[in-house]
Amino acid sequence: MSGAMMQRGSRAALSRSASVSQVAARGVPRFTRASSRVRSVTRALFGGFTPTKTTVPALKEIKLKDIDNRPIKPASYVGKVLLVTNVASNCGFTASNYKDLVELYDRFKGRDFEILAFPCNQFGGQEPGSNQQIKDFTKKYGVEFPVTEKVDVNGPKTHPFFLYLKEKGPSTFLGKDAKWNFEKFLVDREGKVVKRYNTTTSPLDIARDIEAIL
Repeated sequence: MSGAMMQRGSRAALSRSASVSQVAARGVPRFTRASSRVRSVTRALFGGFTPTKTTVPALKEIKLKDIDNRPIKPASYVGKVLLVTNVASNCGFTASNYKDLVELYDRFKGRDFEILAFPCNQFGGQEPGSNQQIKDFTKKYGVEFPVTEKVDVNGPKTHPFFLYLKEKGPSTFLGKDAKWNFEKFLVDREGKVVKRYNTTTSPLDIARDIEAIL
């Protein structure tokens, strides 16, 4: 092989090597930017926010207020099996979830079981009313379980109770943030978040899991 041919071959090899290196170097930023766009779209669609780094208090240390702005005593739910859900009055899942939550509550009432409902307006603006309006709405379904004041369940103002649930419980494939109205968290007597259910899961379908840990 002539010297000229060898030189051309060497230059071609170097060029290919440089091209590979450049693609590899450029590939990571492109992937990072794409991932960032996916996360942004996901947050916009599902009400998610950048997670807030904070210390999660023990369940018994979290202060709760009911829909009438009165403190809820920890003794009324600590040490019990809990089903916790973020609720909304104008969601397509509202009627079925409230109906099934009431039926579930009647089934397990008096057996160290409690439901805690947290009104939240972060998903589609579907809980726009005042606390009094929300309270009046729940009366239509005969709700007897505790309904809290309206709260945030994602973002920098996330209520400490949901910080606890999301940190201690399992994540979804889209992360720890709540994705829509009527997500549900099952908590055992020791405060362990044993299961998390999506919006479309009927409260009645959770009855078997509740029975197993009562």
